[in-house]
Amino acid sequence: MFQPIDIKLKHKSRKLMIKFDTGEVFEYSCEFLRVHSPSAEVTGHTPEQEILQLNKQNVNIDAITPIGNYAIQLTFDDPHNSGIYSWETLYDLGKNKHQYWQIYLNKVRQATTNAKELK
Repeated sequence: MFQPIDIKLKHKSRKLMIKFDTGEVFEYSCEFLRVHSPSAEVTGHTPEQEILQLNKQNVNIDAITPIGNYAIQLTFDDPHNSGIYSWETLYDLGKNKHQYWQIYLNKVRQATTNAKELK
């Protein structure tokens, strides 16, 4: 199990930095964390229920609340706060950030294309 040993919010640059006990350091944009929130509001209860999060480029984190010894809850200024980010989830998001971001951008591109076709 991966444990963070340092968590810092860089409010001005809208970045969250987490150093894990593996020695790895991951920096996440608030937008990335918001659109990849593990909450049912975002992921749904099945993959078909996932709700694509749009226009979150300027979102920031207002609060970080520890949840036991296994997670944090992030309160965003949009004001989403229902996702609980386990250490495992945060480590996975950091390790696979570029892949997950590309998948997200592809979904946004597809949604934009579909919306234009409906007009």
